[in-house]
Amino acid sequence: MGNSILLQTALALPNPDIEALIQGRTIAAMPRMFLNRGRTFALYPANLSVDLLPYEQHYRSHFLPIAQKALAQLNSDRVLIKAWARCESCKPLDNPEPLDLEALSRLTIWKTEGLQQILLQGRYIFLAHLRIYLLPQPLEMSVQSSGNFVSLPKSLTVTDSTPVLSESIFAKRSHKLKTFEPPEHPELEELQSALVHLSTTNPKAKQLEAEIKMFLGWSEKLPAAKPDPDLDWIKTIAQIGNSSDGNTFEKLVRKSCVKLGFANSNTNPKASLNPESTGGAGGLDFYCETPYPVAGECKASKHESVPNSVTAQLIHLGLTHLGQDRFDRSVKIILAAGPLTNPANQAAIGSKMNVIRPETLQKLVELKAKQPGSIDLLQLKPCLEQQPFGEEADAKVNRYIDDVREKLKVRSHIVQLVKDFLERTKSTSVEFNQLHGAYAFSMSPQPLKYEEMHQILIELSSPLTGYLGRIKGEDLGRDRFYFLRDLPLDD
Repeated sequence: MGNSILLQTALALPNPDIEALIQGRTIAAMPRMFLNRGRTFALYPANLSVDLLPYEQHYRSHFLPIAQKALAQLNSDRVLIKAWARCESCKPLDNPEPLDLEALSRLTIWKTEGLQQILLQGRYIFLAHLRIYLLPQPLEMSVQSSGNFVSLPKSLTVTDSTPVLSESIFAKRSHKLKTFEPPEHPELEELQSALVHLSTTNPKAKQLEAEIKMFLGWSEKLPAAKPDPDLDWIKTIAQIGNSSDGNTFEKLVRKSCVKLGFANSNTNPKASLNPESTGGAGGLDFYCETPYPVAGECKASKHESVPNSVTAQLIHLGLTHLGQDRFDRSVKIILAAGPLTNPANQAAIGSKMNVIRPETLQKLVELKAKQPGSIDLLQLKPCLEQQPFGEEADAKVNRYIDDVREKLKVRSHIVQLVKDFLERTKSTSVEFNQLHGAYAFSMSPQPLKYEEMHQILIELSSPLTGYLGRIKGEDLGRDRFYFLRDLPLDD
C-alpha cells in the first residue's frame, strides 16, 4: 500500500517542467526558494520562469514541442494537478562555471543560454532533485496567484506506491546530476522527442518511443501492450489442420511462414507464398525463398492417413517448378494432421522431408507473436536440415521450441535478478562478479558458466534489446549492470 502522506500545499513550477518530471525526462526542478530535504508537496502547473524569457530561449530544442503543448494546456480559470513530489536534495548553484551550466543543460530540459540569463537577472538557481509520484486521480482547482507555494482547496492523503521512477533508477539519475556526468545516449533523446509527434497517430512509433524512454531510464513500464491481432488466426491453425478444410489450412500455413519471417517474391504463382491464395492444381502448397528455400505440402484432416502420394507429389512439383538444384537445396516440409502410412513415412525419411503437425506449427508461430525476437530462422534451419526426418521430425521441432523457451526463462530470470538485487541493496548498479555469485545461489532455470552469463548480459544490455544497462569496467568481472525494463514471459 505504501506510506501515507498528507499534502496541504503545492509547489508552483512551470507546466513544461512538471510535464518533464511526470514523463521521467528529468528529476530536476528550479524552485524559486530553497527546499528542505524530505518536504512533500503537490505540483502546481504555472507559467513562471518562462515569463521572463521566451520559452524558445529557455528550453532545449528537442523539448520545445512538449513545452509548447504544456503551455497551451494552461487555463486562465482552472488548473489540473496530476502529481506530488518529495524533495530528495536541494542546493543553490553559487557562481557556477560556464562548463557546469553546459553540463546541467545536457542533463535537463533547459538551455545553457536560459540558465545564464537567469543568473544575469540577479536570481539564484536552486537545483532540486524531486522524486515524483502520480496522484490516483488528478485534482482540479481554481487558479491561484503564483507564489512559491499555493494552498490546496482540501488536504490530500496520498501514498508513495506510484513513483514515476524506482528507487534504484532515481538514485542513478540523481548521482549523474550531482556529478554532472554526461548523458549516455543523447542521440536517442533526440530520436525520442522526434517520435512524440508521430506517436499520436502511428502505433509503431508510439511503441518505439516508449521503448526508448525505458532504455534511457525515463520510464520503467511500457504502455499495456495490445495482444498481437494475428493471434486470432494463429490460434486456429491446429483446429483447421485437423479438419477437412484443406484450402483454408494451406492459406494459414502460408500466413504462418510470413509471420515467422520467411519471404517470397511471388514471381511464380505455382511456387508462391501469397497468403491470400493457394498453389492451385499443379502448384506447390507453399514455397519460401528467403532467408533459405523451403518447399512444402499441406494435408489437413486428423482422421485420414497420409498416403505415399503426398511425398511423391512434393518431389514431382518441387522438381517441376524449382528444378533439381533448387529443390535439392530446399528444406522440405509436409504439414499433416493425420499419421503417415508406413511407405509414406519411409519415403519422407529417404527424401529428407520433415513431417510437422499443425499443433507444432501453431506453437512455433504463437511464440513468435508473443516474443517477436525469439524465433531465429537461421538457428531453426539446422534443426530442419538434420535427422531425424519423417514423422520423428515433429519432436525435434518441439525440442527447438522448448529450447527457445528455456533461453527466454534464463534471460527473464537474470533481468529480475538484477532488478531485485538493486532494490534490495538500494544500489544503482551491480558488478558482474557479484551478479554471477547471486545467480549461482538463486532459483535459476539452469546453471551458466562465467563467460556464458556475461555474454547473455551483454545481449540484454544491447540498445536493440534494452532490458539492462551496462557500465563497462576495466575487465569482464568489473562490468556493472543496471535494470531498465522487465522481460515478461507469456506461456
